[in-house]
Amino acid sequence: MTHLFCPVALLLSTLLLPSMARADEDTVRSHGALAGERYRVIVSTDIGGDDNDDYQSMVHFLVYADLFDIEGLVSSPPSAGRVKNIQMVIDAYEKDYPALARHAKTYPAPDKLRALVKQGAIDAAPKAGFSKPTEGSRWIIERARAKDDRPLYIQVWGSITDVAQAVHDAPDIKDKIRVYFISSWNRVMDQASRDYLYNHHPDLWLIEADTTFRGMYMGGNQQGDLGNKSFLDAHVRGHGALGDFLVEKLPAIKMGDTPAVLYMLAGDPADPTADHWGGRYVATGHGPHYWTDDPNPALAEGDKLGAKTVSRWRVAYLRDWQARMAYLK
Repeated sequence: MTHLFCPVALLLSTLLLPSMARADEDTVRSHGALAGERYRVIVSTDIGGDDNDDYQSMVHFLVYADLFDIEGLVSSPPSAGRVKNIQMVIDAYEKDYPALARHAKTYPAPDKLRALVKQGAIDAAPKAGFSKPTEGSRWIIERARAKDDRPLYIQVWGSITDVAQAVHDAPDIKDKIRVYFISSWNRVMDQASRDYLYNHHPDLWLIEADTTFRGMYMGGNQQGDLGNKSFLDAHVRGHGALGDFLVEKLPAIKMGDTPAVLYMLAGDPADPTADHWGGRYVATGHGPHYWTDDPNPALAEGDKLGAKTVSRWRVAYLRDWQARMAYLK
């Protein structure tokens, strides 16, 4: 058989790739936390550091806190961020808690959330990729070893330092954890920890979203009140302490870490290759459980590979968030 490598054939083969299969919204919403599936979650965040978008993502996450079994909120810079910055968002949540709790009894009490806040690594790891245990890394190990048949999903919104330390100190936890890593700048902040996991633990269940997450604020329908600023002005500003806190930190949507939350809200998190509000990923052959941005150029926003696998759901996830923020109006 003769293989065609002409540009037209290459284009057709790209358009016919399985990665271009598109699920409809009802199919995506048939799995995930919004469908009633309850997941154990730890968030590791550099909130309070150089970019205020983590504050936005934490507000968004707490508005959906009734849907998850939250088991940890780890401050993992390395930067200026500390546990006090997580506590600031919980303080705003406490003011809105009565209104939220009227809609669902499963919203965690503010003091319960405060007890889950742990300090992680303050400095990047040395060249080896690991150093000394932290309160955060010890907590990850403790929760991963808890007697619960469900996996523990770890959303990494900051440096992956504490996850690397935990895996180094307790490699037995790898079978229990599922890591969704917002890479890019966070990887640069601690390249050694990321490389340690990548090179020495290829069997770790890991999604590395290096560019896909940018579909949160790039592309999609941004007409009218769906724009990055207009949405906050219409549906977040003036909506409780959480809404005002979010807009005060950044007046337009960036929320680059929020796709880690969206991934678990709609779509089957056990299958990274399926459609999710938080993106769709491809295996690379690096270990049995490693996925990253889809290289198909048809799914890129500009040069951001995979970003359309998030931005295509923009109307759905913003309208859902809008309905929740209305609890606080």
